[in-house]
Amino acid sequence: MIAELVSSALGLALYLNTLSADFCYDDSRAIKTNQDLLPETPWTHIFYNDFWGTLLTHSGSHKSYRPLCTLSFRLNHAIGGLNPWSYHLVNVLLHAAVTGLFTSFSKILLGDGYWTFMAGLMFASHPIHTEAVAGIVGRADVGASLFFLLSLLCYIKHCSTRGYSARTWGWFLGTGLCAGCSMLWKEQGVTVLAVSAVYDVFVFHRLKMKQILPAIYKRKNLSLFLSISLLTFWGTSLLGARLYWMGNKPPSFSNSDNPAADSDSLLARTLTFFYLPTKNLWLLLCPDTLSFDWSMDAVPLLKTVCDWRNLHTVAFYIGLLFLAYYGLKSPSVERECSEKFVTNGKQNANGHSCHSDVEYRNSEIKPSFASKVENGIKNNASQRIQLPSTENIVVLSLSLLIIPFVPATNLFFYVGFVIAERVLYIPSMGFCLLITVGARALYVKVQKRFLKSLIFYATATLIVFYGLKTAIRNGDWQNEEMLYRSGIKVNPAKAWGNLGNVLKSQSKISEAESAYRNALYYRSNMADMLYNLGLLLQENSRFAEALHYYKLAIGSRPTLASAYLNTGIILMNQGKTEEARRTFLKCSEISDENLKDPHAHKSSVTSCLYNLGKLYHEQGHYEDALSVYKEAIQKMPRQFAPQSLYNMMGEAYMRLSKLPEAEHWYMESLRSKTDHIPAHLTYGKLLALTGRKSEAEKFFLKAIELDPTKGNCYMHYGQFLLEEARLIEAAEMAKKAAELDSTEFDVVFNAAHMLSIIYNSQDVEAT
Repeated sequence: MIAELVSSALGLALYLNTLSADFCYDDSRAIKTNQDLLPETPWTHIFYNDFWGTLLTHSGSHKSYRPLCTLSFRLNHAIGGLNPWSYHLVNVLLHAAVTGLFTSFSKILLGDGYWTFMAGLMFASHPIHTEAVAGIVGRADVGASLFFLLSLLCYIKHCSTRGYSARTWGWFLGTGLCAGCSMLWKEQGVTVLAVSAVYDVFVFHRLKMKQILPAIYKRKNLSLFLSISLLTFWGTSLLGARLYWMGNKPPSFSNSDNPAADSDSLLARTLTFFYLPTKNLWLLLCPDTLSFDWSMDAVPLLKTVCDWRNLHTVAFYIGLLFLAYYGLKSPSVERECSEKFVTNGKQNANGHSCHSDVEYRNSEIKPSFASKVENGIKNNASQRIQLPSTENIVVLSLSLLIIPFVPATNLFFYVGFVIAERVLYIPSMGFCLLITVGARALYVKVQKRFLKSLIFYATATLIVFYGLKTAIRNGDWQNEEMLYRSGIKVNPAKAWGNLGNVLKSQSKISEAESAYRNALYYRSNMADMLYNLGLLLQENSRFAEALHYYKLAIGSRPTLASAYLNTGIILMNQGKTEEARRTFLKCSEISDENLKDPHAHKSSVTSCLYNLGKLYHEQGHYEDALSVYKEAIQKMPRQFAPQSLYNMMGEAYMRLSKLPEAEHWYMESLRSKTDHIPAHLTYGKLLALTGRKSEAEKFFLKAIELDPTKGNCYMHYGQFLLEEARLIEAAEMAKKAAELDSTEFDVVFNAAHMLSIIYNSQDVEAT
């Protein structure tokens, strides 16, 4: 128990510096703008939408079905709102819990000694976990790992209690339920069932490859094959239900997410996909260079067999095959029985069994034997538990390393990333076990005390370096600016582009522009960056340049509705109403099929229709305006703020003298946003027109109260006072409006006009 507590404590301590971190990168879409986290959204939506809040059956859905993770975010939101501290705290606590469970699992394989400590401490400190723990959306991987280990530990208990029907099937039920929960945290969690099967066959029963088929043929170990069959059935059922629930269609991704998948060259796709596992293993072994994003050209395609990186690929697969052969070969009885028993480096408890192949082939674990076994191996005379052999642990470690990683290999379907560090959270368990058991094997092999000490301290030093790297890397996750600056070396296009957004939000306009241009230098066809640069230029009144970049953005991505929207707004403000109208209409016709973020697209389309309606309104085509506004309301997504749209609906009805309809939409506008100033002013005008003078005055005064610096509010109130013949008050309001909005031509002109009416009235002396 001490090893578990110490390892968990280290996992907790190393990530305490993330508690002060902000939301970063994917956290914005998964948490800050995810409607499924809001209390007004029915919580059942979580089970129909993907991780990002998009309907799972939508063609543009990411198909990331992780309802338990999203539910945990919703609970965080209910307790602490959008305070990132509580979200980070849950991540850190989950990592500490996973570390403790992994250490407990390692103890079953390595015994209660310092090699178990080594495995637990290595997992706690490994820098590859920083994205999963310090990045809040990485909770999906950490939560999946928690139930992954619980499922595996339940299955180990199932194996050791086989023969006791109630207990053994209770543990098996726990295995299945935890596997299902793991998959509902993240898709790869279902692979625990395959790892459990590997444990049963190669560790608990210690079968070798050549023994499996004879055992099936002779119908030996029926309980083993029953368990494996049930694991297969449950895994197939989970995957089938998962596929059905997401609409029986795989996700689609842009070419920048996974360039190799989009390559026309079969050779380039093949060489790159074979190379990527090699790169992932290197990140596990030497996590010196880490990045928040490995998409685009972060890992250049391998286009020819002459690419020197193919040597890495060959070396990787040779090493993998060697380890697999070492773990699965059938050692001779004489060699196995002649080896010394060693547990955790101490002679006489190696865990190598002296049972012959014949004995394992012809015997089945009996219920009476199960009560005295742990991990499938009978106690020796001194009641000391024998541990799995090194070969057994190598096989299980390889399965932990490889099987959970298989979904990310593009083997069965293309994935939306090149490399994702958080995907390595579960495979890192197999890596840590391989390193530890390898160090233990060397420790046992060498005879000199100096070499034994060197191996032990080298492993300890590796853990120290991992811990230091983790603490330093956590600093990069403190805020988005630090995170994106840290990624410039790996993925300059993505990092510079995202950094530009951060700098713009900090009002560092020139630096933001430079960042956007740097991003486009590395990848000139990025529609998002072209649009962001255009938006920055538009906000700084550089309209001609902005139009140029919007045009380039549309050329790069013809479905980018926001680029059409801002193009139309600029054209409308320049008086090019016909061009603006065509632009808005084209935008409104763009479908959201296969778009990554259909909610944002629908918001832009709704805004386009709103502005098109305003254009018709200004031209006096009120019926056309109403028609467009109604279409906007039909297409409006849940997160769209509708108060301005509703207010303009009221204005159009007002111009058509349909006062009851106008009043309805003014009230709808105020219901959707109680402090919406334009609706207070327009509704006040309607009330005054219908003779409800006292109510009208309250709305004008409320508008002034909401924003005392807005001259337009005083102007509308002044016009009301003028109609009521309260000339002195009206004159004061006109002067106040002109003072506050002295640069606004319409306000100053209307104020002067109002004052001229007052001064030319019959009560000149009073005024």
